[in-house]
Amino acid sequence: DGYSQLSAYERKRLKNITENAKFFAALKLHESAARLQKIATKRQSHVTKRAKPKKAEDETVRRRSMRLQRVEPSGIPMPELPGQPEAEEYPQVPAGPLPMVPEDEMENHKLTEELLATWTRISEVLLAAVINVFLLLSRYQESLNSMVLSEENIKKVVKYRVCSMAIHPSESIIFVAAGDKSGQIGLWNVNCESEEGAAHVFVPHTYSVNCMHFSPCNPAHLLSLSNDTLRCGDVTRAVFDEICRSEDSFSSFDFLEDNASTAIVGHWEGNVAVVDRRTPGTSSELSADIGFKRTRTVHVHPVNKQYFIAAGSVDVGIYDVRYLKPSGNKPVSVLKGHMKSVASAYFSPVTGNRVVTVCADDKLRVMLISLFFSLLFLCRHNNNTGRWLTRFRAIWDPKQEDCFVVGSMARPRQIEVFQDTGKLLHSFYNIDCLGSVCSINVVHPSKNILVGGNSSGRLHVF
Repeated sequence: DGYSQLSAYERKRLKNITENAKFFAALKLHESAARLQKIATKRQSHVTKRAKPKKAEDETVRRRSMRLQRVEPSGIPMPELPGQPEAEEYPQVPAGPLPMVPEDEMENHKLTEELLATWTRISEVLLAAVINVFLLLSRYQESLNSMVLSEENIKKVVKYRVCSMAIHPSESIIFVAAGDKSGQIGLWNVNCESEEGAAHVFVPHTYSVNCMHFSPCNPAHLLSLSNDTLRCGDVTRAVFDEICRSEDSFSSFDFLEDNASTAIVGHWEGNVAVVDRRTPGTSSELSADIGFKRTRTVHVHPVNKQYFIAAGSVDVGIYDVRYLKPSGNKPVSVLKGHMKSVASAYFSPVTGNRVVTVCADDKLRVMLISLFFSLLFLCRHNNNTGRWLTRFRAIWDPKQEDCFVVGSMARPRQIEVFQDTGKLLHSFYNIDCLGSVCSINVVHPSKNILVGGNSSGRLHVF
């Protein structure tokens, strides 16, 4: 009864041992009987013994590829860090306003002040409205062919994978902001000749920086969205203000007005929220269930700003923000035909008559918006970026209503420009300088400048 927790086999085994012990005891083999009696009454251990490790000299040396050792073929260690950093390396950022100071406190603060002063100066002289200049297709292709990449226009700006970028609309200086998966924001003055003063890193977020925009009415403000916070970096006050905070994970945002006072914010869980920067507190004005399981991108129509487009799992729909309510929202229009998850959906930059989407079914789609949606073109495109690369997002060139830019898995590594008819207009590549996939790209609104960001925090400026 004392061994009722044992299996039938173990109970039978112990019974046999006990009977044998009694037999030997009857033969007066006291020593053997005592030993067997001890075995019979001792609780059997269920812990298996660990095998002894082999001696180091007995083991064969395991061959590891140079790629896994992060070593170049020439034997020089690679500067990029692994794509999956340890969680404890990510700093926990407190709530509320944060001073605009670099990550490394030992950095030269004079150089940081010069970078921020440059940002302030180019924002003051910029006109509030950006005039879009359209070119004939032939002239546009000539401008693409004239854009090149050189070694001095490549820089590691943030520590980890680039998740979002924004380019300042200044026409005098190329000024780029990049956000990575750890919450870092890197600011890079591409025209700065000093290597130390060109780029500086700030940590206003705890989680990945999923979306960034310079304010359309005041480029001295850089708004950045992480999983838990929406912040505004105000260079005139050298502070990262907290606009909105939520326990629901944010995915993307866009401005509902030209003055950037209100924004529509998408949640990874599927909802969208309306945020008003003028109201006190850090909560949203409205959280609306639009029927999505996941919302990856939101984008406001450039002309009729009451409409926004949301892209999610296999859903792409256009909604009217004026009629949003907490639940039961119906789209104004639905873009059907996507077979797998949609990574992004954006209106064309001026008229908003076209929508370009990137889907995991390895297709790019351009849809013409009218009374009824019509598919303008559909082409096969390898969008299988895998786990360690940021998903592709096709973005329109602000200077050309019918052309868009998207990353590519093709070799040699390149960034592609398509026309809305599906024609590949140009491929940006440089065999000597570009050897990685640029998932995130941004185009200057008035100059022939393209910036591509890869998964090691490196930016490439064509």
